[in-house]
Amino acid sequence: MLIHALCLAAASAVLVTSAPLSVGGPQPGETSYYSTYRGKVDAFPANVTKSARLPTLNGPPGDDDLLFQNLLSAEWAIYSFYQQGVARFNTSAFEEAGFPNTTYDRIAEIRDNEAGHLAIFQEAISSASTRPGACEYQYPYTDATSYLELGTLLEVSSMAFLTGLVLQAKLDVSKAALVAIAETESRHNTWSLMDVWRANPFAGPSDTIFPYANEILETTNLFIIPGSCPPENPPYPSPSQKLPFISNVGNATLEPGSQINVAFPDKSNQPKFVDGKDYYLVAFHGVNNASSPFDVKTGTAVIPADIEPHKGIIIFVIADCPGAPTLESVVAGPLIAPQYT
Repeated sequence: MLIHALCLAAASAVLVTSAPLSVGGPQPGETSYYSTYRGKVDAFPANVTKSARLPTLNGPPGDDDLLFQNLLSAEWAIYSFYQQGVARFNTSAFEEAGFPNTTYDRIAEIRDNEAGHLAIFQEAISSASTRPGACEYQYPYTDATSYLELGTLLEVSSMAFLTGLVLQAKLDVSKAALVAIAETESRHNTWSLMDVWRANPFAGPSDTIFPYANEILETTNLFIIPGSCPPENPPYPSPSQKLPFISNVGNATLEPGSQINVAFPDKSNQPKFVDGKDYYLVAFHGVNNASSPFDVKTGTAVIPADIEPHKGIIIFVIADCPGAPTLESVVAGPLIAPQYT
């Protein structure tokens, strides 16, 4: 009996402390559903609600509830992108655009995986916190090719914000879950780069760590149709800096050592540069970052030359301090630049 009790105590210490999905549904890891479902209709099981779910227990939130609330809200956007692709396209649409005849099936399998991520993230949020529901989304693609281009960017972005979320996690089990999800996202990204674009998927010895994950999560709000989110949803992301987004103007390759010219496309949200203060273009790549002076009048900077070219991704921000050492030092961004060739 004592050994049994010790085993139960040890198990409870490593499991995510939350209630199981209250309305049932297939459990990831226990069924092939999230790998083999191939229907065009919604892959998220019909008996599991897509609405926000309010807390059912009084008490303090779980240690990583906020992290998984943010991640669940982001996952709704990513899952919906793949569900839209499965519903809109078919095998012929990708073949006629010049892509392998396995492309549609892979998109459907990724859609299934993302539905499984939804279930995992829902279950990771304790019953003392709200589980965010799905919004309605609109994505900037027009055909099979632009759809796959956006999908690759989403997968690259997912890898970047997952590394940042590991830094936010308080529980070891949460950190392990994030790494496990990142491993799956990395497989998605590798397939996209190799099979779809015939590119080298290797990112060098390390892909990019970006410490301010919520800044990337913020970019998914661009896909939300205004007013479509459940009113019960918590603010997303939280906390949010609501930074001005930056876009690349006139430099298609973004080679290290070349000049980059950036713009701030949202006229209602422009950076507030202080006269006489120095600002920097900070380029995160691998486990490091590098900085160069940013000219606020021309919107130009030189991409730091000491970055390995054509490997992984570079994530740019504008900061008021070299290296963007704190969240508060970032004044605009991010700009995510895949470097695969």
